[in-house]
Amino acid sequence: IDYSICPLEFETRREPYYWILWALDLYRPKVYEMSRLNIEYTVLSKRRLLKLVNQKHVRGWDDPRMPTISGLRRRGYTAQILNSFCDDVGATRASNVVEMEKLHHTARTHLAPTSRRVMAALDPIKVTITNWDEAVKQQETEGGMTFEVPNSPTDESLGSHTVTMTEVLYIDSSDFKLKDNPTYYGLAPNKAVGLKFHGGNLFCTDVVKQEGGKVVEIKGTLDKSPGRTKPKSFITWVPSNGLPAEVRVYNHLFTVPEPTDRWEEELNENSETIFSNAIVDPSVAEVCDKNHVDRWTSNPAVQFERFGYFVVDTDTTFDSSSNSGVLVFNRTVSLKEEVGKKELSDEEIKAIEERREKSKKDKEAKEARLQISPEDFFKLVPEHAGKYSKYKEDGKDKGLPTHLADGTELTKSAMKKLEKERQKHVKALMKAAKK
Repeated sequence: IDYSICPLEFETRREPYYWILWALDLYRPKVYEMSRLNIEYTVLSKRRLLKLVNQKHVRGWDDPRMPTISGLRRRGYTAQILNSFCDDVGATRASNVVEMEKLHHTARTHLAPTSRRVMAALDPIKVTITNWDEAVKQQETEGGMTFEVPNSPTDESLGSHTVTMTEVLYIDSSDFKLKDNPTYYGLAPNKAVGLKFHGGNLFCTDVVKQEGGKVVEIKGTLDKSPGRTKPKSFITWVPSNGLPAEVRVYNHLFTVPEPTDRWEEELNENSETIFSNAIVDPSVAEVCDKNHVDRWTSNPAVQFERFGYFVVDTDTTFDSSSNSGVLVFNRTVSLKEEVGKKELSDEEIKAIEERREKSKKDKEAKEARLQISPEDFFKLVPEHAGKYSKYKEDGKDKGLPTHLADGTELTKSAMKKLEKERQKHVKALMKAAKK
């Protein structure tokens, strides 16, 4: 042994180790101690990990939430991602805890240029196009309702695939709300939203609910006419021939960044969310066959547009030749750091609407103010209207007040302050004229 690398807790054992080597007249290797690579929201103690497995808090040692090589591989972290992460963090003797977001950022950096882009609906809602025949006639591009989608927006060498819009399609439930609000740009009753790749508007005309109020179907019309209102956002969709899949979305294993001695009470009950009825773009059949899946290697990864990067799980039994079997995906990482958006209350929505209304009125008042000439400034602006009875009638000071409404003559210092205020208005007029 030429050298030994170990964590800091072994530093106290160096002296007896050296003594044994001296007593046996053996070569003494160089020894280096460094701090452990502790990461937020997880534990590295083998005893704790064993307890997680034995008490069924996780699926096993290769559970995607486990900080094991097999778990990280199953989550979608490749050797390149882990090596790059370790290179960025470096080795140190200082005791520290690395932010989980650093690992996520490294994963995004490596997966972005290589992952195939596809559309998916994790919690799908059926959408029926009621003016389908008319929409087909409106579609004037080659291929009709079949669209060519690049596998990567930045790398043409990854090629492309096609997706065909159908009369019945599926959108994710996160893109629809029964009650619209000013901060929401998705689909809602009597509201339009854009459809990605198609480019037109989907307008919701009717909603079908089951007992309990859950939305099971949306009926709407497609509009691609030149004069249509431009939508504020475009949503993804999956055609009726999309492939059923089980999608597992993983979050932090613990609710606190640094688990304490009461770590079992700090386990995150929502660390795994399973969408068993998800539907994905049928083109994934090309890369997600069970023959391409192996527990000992990194499996194919794709990007579900707007949802994150996903890897094919080893539970997949899908056979692309017969379109049979089960497709299972694990989310490696979201597209960006999740900050936990909460549903806005009615009071918060009302406050937002009031702020927007105030902003709109302030803008209108400013525009009206810019229509007032410097001579009429003190006669017409709201804060001065009615305060004065006499004004200078000629010269450069024309329109400058000289007397208050009760006839009291203004002092020179008061008139000087008013003139400064009017000059600000003159500058605002000159600035607006340049625009």
